[in-house]
Amino acid sequence: MTAQPQPEKTTTPKRRFGWVVVPLIVFAAMAVLFAYALSNGDPSKLPSALIDKPVPDVSFPGLKGLIVDGKPVPGVSKADFGNGQVTVVNFWASWCAPCLQEHPFLVALTKRGIRVVGVNYKDKPPGGLNFLAKHGNPYRRVGTDASGRGAIEWGVYGMPETFIVDGDGRIVLKHVGPIDTAVLNERILPALEKAGAGR
Repeated sequence: MTAQPQPEKTTTPKRRFGWVVVPLIVFAAMAVLFAYALSNGDPSKLPSALIDKPVPDVSFPGLKGLIVDGKPVPGVSKADFGNGQVTVVNFWASWCAPCLQEHPFLVALTKRGIRVVGVNYKDKPPGGLNFLAKHGNPYRRVGTDASGRGAIEWGVYGMPETFIVDGDGRIVLKHVGPIDTAVLNERILPALEKAGAGR
């Protein structure tokens, strides 16, 4: 009697679910933490790599048609900073509702003798002109950034954003979001005083 060959036992390797599940759990936990940070974070406290650095070497052409005292209001460039004067630089747009909310605070800064310049961001003519005609012009200079490329050099995330530049042409403060009473009193005015505005 000859022995019949036995069929080979096929052993299926045990699946290691741990190596698949653990990374998924870690990823899900990180996603939840990230979403929580975004929903509860304060965008005005986003860090800026430009703090204590010179303003970017970017030129913004003037807002076409903006005339004050019979002369066109000039644009904004690096050459406008570092002349010993502290400057507030405000990125704004006519389509931006928070920009309208903060506008009276920029007007108030100008009335205090603070030098304020503006950059009109991705606005279609005559949006910027109409906005300033209706709500007043607090800006000594108004540049335009139709493509948004110059704003990228400044590290702008969205509208509005405000920077304080000291007399040496260095950025000393970045504020993301609209200026309100609290922001004015707790961030803007102390930073202006520290930078030497009004001396």
